[in-house]
Amino acid sequence: MHYCYMESPVGELLLAGDTDGLKLIRFPKSKRNQGPHPGWEEKREPLREVMEQVDAYFEGELKEFHLKLAPEGTPFQLRVWRALREIPYAQTISYGELARRIGNPKASRAVGGANGRNPLAIVVPCHRVIGSDGSLTGFGGGLDTKDILLALERKNL
Repeated sequence: MHYCYMESPVGELLLAGDTDGLKLIRFPKSKRNQGPHPGWEEKREPLREVMEQVDAYFEGELKEFHLKLAPEGTPFQLRVWRALREIPYAQTISYGELARRIGNPKASRAVGGANGRNPLAIVVPCHRVIGSDGSLTGFGGGLDTKDILLALERKNL
C-alpha cells in the first residue's frame, strides 16, 4: 500500500492506495485519523492522479472524479458508497432519501452509519448527505469542512 499526504483548502489529507485502486482519503480532523499503517510505503507517484483530481476539484474545475476505487467494506457499505457517487455535484439528499435509493427505505440509520465509515471522503461525496430538515449532520471531517465542501460546489456550479 502506498500513501502520501497532500495539502488542501480543508487541511492536510492522507491518501492511500495500491494496485487495486484508491483505498483511503482521510481528513485531518477525522475521529478515525490514524496515520499510515505499519508496512505502508510513503510514495507520491502512484497517487499522482488522485492528487491532481483532488486539486482540480478544489479549484472548481472537476465535478466528477474518474479514479480506480477500491474501498473495503461490507456489501451494505459498498452499496451505500456506490449510491453516494450518484449524487450530482452541488446537490444534497437526506439519509432517508439515500436509504430509498438503495432500495431499503427503513435503513436511514444504517445508511448514516455506512456514510460515516466512508473511507474515500470527497471522491465518494458523503458530504452531500444532510439531515431531513436540511441541517448539516455528522461528518468525519467536521461540520465546518462539510460546509466548506458544499459551499465550494455551489459556487462552482
